[in-house]
Amino acid sequence: MFCCLRTVRRLCLDKILLQCVLQSRTLSGADAINALRPFYFAVHPDFFGQHPKEREVNENSLKRLNGYLENLQKPGFRSFKPTQLTFYVREREPNSSNVQESFSASGFRAVSFTLHTRDLLSTVLDILNSCSLSTEHVQSLNVNSQPHKEAKSTVNRPIKWDKTYYSFTGFKDPEEELEQAQRVETTLLSWLDDNEASAVKKLKKSLPLRKELERLKIELSHELQLSDIRWQRSWGIAHRCSQLHSLGRLVQQRPEILENVKGRTVVFTDRSGMSAAGHVMLGTMDVHHHWTKIFERLPNYYKLQKGLLLLEDRISQLLGGIQVIYIEELQPLLTLEEYFEILNSFYNKLRDSRLPFHPRSLRGLQMILESDRYAPSLHEFGHFMIPTVCDPAALQWFIFSKAQEARENLKRKEEMMITEKELINTSMERFSLDRLYKEPSVSSAQMIDCCKRLLEESLPYLQGMHLCVSHFYSVLQDGDLCIPWNWKS
Repeated sequence: MFCCLRTVRRLCLDKILLQCVLQSRTLSGADAINALRPFYFAVHPDFFGQHPKEREVNENSLKRLNGYLENLQKPGFRSFKPTQLTFYVREREPNSSNVQESFSASGFRAVSFTLHTRDLLSTVLDILNSCSLSTEHVQSLNVNSQPHKEAKSTVNRPIKWDKTYYSFTGFKDPEEELEQAQRVETTLLSWLDDNEASAVKKLKKSLPLRKELERLKIELSHELQLSDIRWQRSWGIAHRCSQLHSLGRLVQQRPEILENVKGRTVVFTDRSGMSAAGHVMLGTMDVHHHWTKIFERLPNYYKLQKGLLLLEDRISQLLGGIQVIYIEELQPLLTLEEYFEILNSFYNKLRDSRLPFHPRSLRGLQMILESDRYAPSLHEFGHFMIPTVCDPAALQWFIFSKAQEARENLKRKEEMMITEKELINTSMERFSLDRLYKEPSVSSAQMIDCCKRLLEESLPYLQGMHLCVSHFYSVLQDGDLCIPWNWKS
């Protein structure tokens, strides 16, 4: 018995010593950031400025990835749950990994992978490999670049203990823990149970700022007679308050230049100008001088907008009365000038082709123009998505062959929107939610499915909370709870 105890004690000491040696050779947080630079460059949200869906997915996935990396660096942190992430990657490199890939409508490569590693080096390599990015630069960081493979050196070889060691000492087997975590999927109830306290704490802390934000928004909207004030990106409450304070100071300094904005919607975004939807865009990185120029230029923008509407009407006449529309939630963020050029180019192409559409034969149908697509398609909501480079003859055949289906989809869209609104109101009342909303990348069909399933559950955790239906689990910095639309029960 004493011999056995001495053996176990010696094994424990050996394990501690070897772990100390291994820890001295692991990747540091700064090394990890340097190693992931190619990845950050490929997925950084700022490079997706004209593609709101892809930018939003990358923003949210980066938040979750940073949380995972921070936990890896916490001493003694043991509770690692597999984390599934999706990123849109700019480069079109050949993919040799086994990760799930697809391409978005805008042509970006969507990469999905699951992180379940327990050290920085393995995590960094998994991320780079999953996105088909080179790992050669990791060699220069003076660490073992092949942690999964057995190295020649005894020190660098992963320690694999016999199962009897764990049963005798009472220590947890990391391999068994990982296998169990991979077998058990995160459920809505378990995630809410683990994260409710954190969300409540953040929400309570944000309440004064939320009230301040609402006050500023109401005052500025009334003073400038605005239709609405919006934000293109999911900035925190403090950031939004700061932006409204900046606009308020400009109102005090130059009230005369703001007369032109009456009746308009102001959107805080990445660049200044007027959007294709006719909203006044204020770049959050711009100073008052740039904003002042935009407000002074608004009369010229309004003239250009009239020309844009005229172009849309002319295209409609050439295509049998089909309505040309611009949908903010589905299309890239374009300036008025950019959208005018797209319309003008498409109109000239149609005019020269002289397609034989019967006048008003397609009235009641809708279409959007896209400069980053190559084949026409029909959206589930009934509008045609037409590439600007589409061959006129192919366009004519496609619209004729899909016209009836488009009308049915448009009718179904109206019914779906009513159902979605009713389910949101019912869910808010049932769970006493302060707010229930969805990300733009979540479709109405997905939102309806999510709400129907929520109403079948008993969820006391949600009382007074802000719930966002998304594609992943997350607690936002101001306490909003994000859940995937297809959550598991």
